[in-house]
Amino acid sequence: MDDIEGEEMPGAIVEAFLEREDGARALLKELEKLTIEGHHDEVRERLRNLADSDESVFYTVAISLTNSRQFFGDVEAQLDVTAADRLRDLAETYPALAEPFNVVRTELAEDRHNPVTDTSYTVTYHHNIEAPMITYSPLSGKQELYESRGTPSEVLRVSTDLAAATTDALDVALENDYSVNTEELSELIDRREELETELSRLRDQLDELRRTPVEE
Repeated sequence: MDDIEGEEMPGAIVEAFLEREDGARALLKELEKLTIEGHHDEVRERLRNLADSDESVFYTVAISLTNSRQFFGDVEAQLDVTAADRLRDLAETYPALAEPFNVVRTELAEDRHNPVTDTSYTVTYHHNIEAPMITYSPLSGKQELYESRGTPSEVLRVSTDLAAATTDALDVALENDYSVNTEELSELIDRREELETELSRLRDQLDELRRTPVEE
């Protein structure tokens, strides 16, 4: 993977893409239609299959969709302006595919799988059990990974398990003298501060609920 992502390689992978451009564009048109229709899981799986079966086509399209000036410049230098313009056209024609290509490219380059980029949730109240209910879905780009509904304590249990997994992972790094890159460490610090803020709110809410009489 590293040689395909490297600056010295655009000419080779782009030539391979151009030889199969018609078929590639037919596939992209189909994937764009599926994306617009909301079939994000199918699109992602087909992109994984494409990366496995034809790395040159996958990486050429994936990098082109980022609108990278450096990439287009390298293609012009190693091939010609016409080739670069044909790749620029990919970004203009299939913008809806930029996100799923980027996610799958990240999976391949960084050993990820369905990286969670956001979480959607709604809150209701269940009068029979006298408890709020939270319906939530982790999102990977536009793909909804799953949907779950539970009480605040049940959702918090999931959060606790994930926090424990995080500290276990950092224990492994510390015990084996593995480094943690600066960007990841900075993100961890930010997330910890956000978590502490929410836990402070939770503490205040629980104190108030304890003082609130329970209706018979």
